[in-house]
Amino acid sequence: MASHQATKAISLSALQRNNKMIYVSLLFILSFFLLLDYVPGMQAYSAWVTPPVALFLGLAFALSCGQAHPKFNKKVSKYLLQYSVVGLGFGMNLHASLASGKEGMEFTIISVIGTLLIGWVIGRKFLKVDRDTSYLISTGTAICGGSAIAAVGPVLKAKDTEMSVALGTIFILNAIALFIFPVIGHALDMSQQEFGTWAAIAIHDTSSVVGAGAAYGEEALKIATTIKLTRALWIIPLAFVTSFIFKSKGQKVSIPWFIFFFVLAMVFNTYVLGTTSTGMMIGEGINEFARKTLTITLFFIGASLSRDVLKAVGIKPLIQGVLLWVVISLSTLAYIYWF
Repeated sequence: MASHQATKAISLSALQRNNKMIYVSLLFILSFFLLLDYVPGMQAYSAWVTPPVALFLGLAFALSCGQAHPKFNKKVSKYLLQYSVVGLGFGMNLHASLASGKEGMEFTIISVIGTLLIGWVIGRKFLKVDRDTSYLISTGTAICGGSAIAAVGPVLKAKDTEMSVALGTIFILNAIALFIFPVIGHALDMSQQEFGTWAAIAIHDTSSVVGAGAAYGEEALKIATTIKLTRALWIIPLAFVTSFIFKSKGQKVSIPWFIFFFVLAMVFNTYVLGTTSTGMMIGEGINEFARKTLTITLFFIGASLSRDVLKAVGIKPLIQGVLLWVVISLSTLAYIYWF
């Protein structure tokens, strides 16, 4: 019996080592081909490494092999996403970005409040999902996915299981959105402006919004990023409102500081780098590198999803997330086409 257990432990250890080797190999391959873009004459070989491809590889690894480095994966994806978003700011003009994103910003107030109310009706009244999980899913859908859930969860004093279910639900829908939104956008012949606005409001996490925008086009990326980060600022007032509604006092509110650095990057690019040809080249270089790090980030994010997460979500929270997602997606499309 002891011998059998020892053999089983050795086999499990060998399997974990193999999975880690596969993980590192995939990461190395993605990074290697992305960097080929900087080698003269080799740019064509890096063209296949796109945000959807990186996310798919991460998902394929996680669902077939499990999580190789969960703590490392979570920490790196969080900070690399923030650095990537700030880097994208160096490729944007402040005035052009604000002008192109104005329409989406005006719709943000209505959509945030509307999504929270509709989420409450679907989750609590219709599906009878527990209060905290339902609220977290609605919050993640209304503002910016995992970041909003992570910020509001402690204020709500949500349990780890409730946080995991909400995050898992949002993450699954994020992965789907990155693949299907560009396809739908092209099928509907949406303009760069229209798609950028739609993606920013209807897709949950900043990573998938930026990834879908980048897959659709340059202008769509700029519009989607600007609107999404403006929307993400709602985390702050929502956390305070949550504290008041649920009587949670003394809880720390997590402020997304990287959004302010993104704005500073745009300001610096507009008024400093954008005034000279050399400065513009520097800004474009930082922006291009940020897109590459974003692609790697999506691999990390994909590798964070596991079969255990899928099992933990359950059918009712997933139905709430899907129904709420469909409502906000269709209502945003209606707003874009009719107004």
